[in-house]
Amino acid sequence: MQAVLCRSFGPFSQMRIENVPSPVPGAGELLLAVRAAGVNFMDALMAEGKYQTKPPFPFSPGTEVAGVVQALGPGAAGPAPGMRVLAFTAYGGYAEELVVPAEQAFPIPEAMSDVEAAAFVIVYGTSYHALVDRAMIRHNETLAVLGAAGGVGLTAVEIGKRLGARVIAAASTDDKLDLCRQYGADEVVNYAREDLRERIRTLTGGRGVDVVYDPVGGGYTEPMIRSLAVGGRYLVIGFAAGEIPRIPLNLLLLKQSAVVGVFWGAWAKANPAKNAANMATMLDWYGRRQLRPHVSASYPLAQFSEALRVVVDRKAMGKVVLTTG
Repeated sequence: MQAVLCRSFGPFSQMRIENVPSPVPGAGELLLAVRAAGVNFMDALMAEGKYQTKPPFPFSPGTEVAGVVQALGPGAAGPAPGMRVLAFTAYGGYAEELVVPAEQAFPIPEAMSDVEAAAFVIVYGTSYHALVDRAMIRHNETLAVLGAAGGVGLTAVEIGKRLGARVIAAASTDDKLDLCRQYGADEVVNYAREDLRERIRTLTGGRGVDVVYDPVGGGYTEPMIRSLAVGGRYLVIGFAAGEIPRIPLNLLLLKQSAVVGVFWGAWAKANPAKNAANMATMLDWYGRRQLRPHVSASYPLAQFSEALRVVVDRKAMGKVVLTTG
């Protein structure tokens, strides 16, 4: 089979497609024929050695896939051979075949395409876990989403609206904000040309927001912590801006607020039953046409570098996906 291989940490463009032996499923694992793989910011970080997970060389990046079950390892219970599934894994998704733990694979609804399925598990899993399990967001609370047109950001807008929140979407271009409106945003902020804090103050009548969903970090963090309402929750999702910010802790004291870390992948592996219940809820919402995965571009596996560049440069709206067929 073919796989994108990282043989040493460095620029992701140095990775190459190589022929490698097909993997063999171990105990409790499934062998998948991969049809599509989601492209995520963490994939580039992993290839560059900047992510918390550092796999042994050589490895393929890629943490979410859609594919067809080919075989079950000893003791594996779950989808049968021939079934389409979406799955998440620590790495290895940029390949034609992949083994995953059976508990991390979920049947794909008949109406969902392989490309949609590959764009589903991480971004929706992260946003649902963040808003429901970590922030415990309530109906009619105000949610502000940074990087709101990106992969996770757009799902936070969509799920937040589905949960009854008033959603303020913040992004850097009008095109991105138009997409956010299509996915339910009540208000929008272009933080490339507006003062983010002042705009939030105006939109909330000076009260502030109850929940901030932040996959960006950098210079936007402190203004948004200052924009929290009393009792607000600040969700730390990631650092797409490249800078891990430092925050004045006195702001949390004065606001009686909380900064909440969200690491969905680790949580999902430690809590497979709860994650499966979350996924079942979201797939049911998809079946009811209450969720609409947005894939802005798909590339063949051979163009993995171009696909990663779009994501790293924050030019993607929604998700970018690689296909193997």
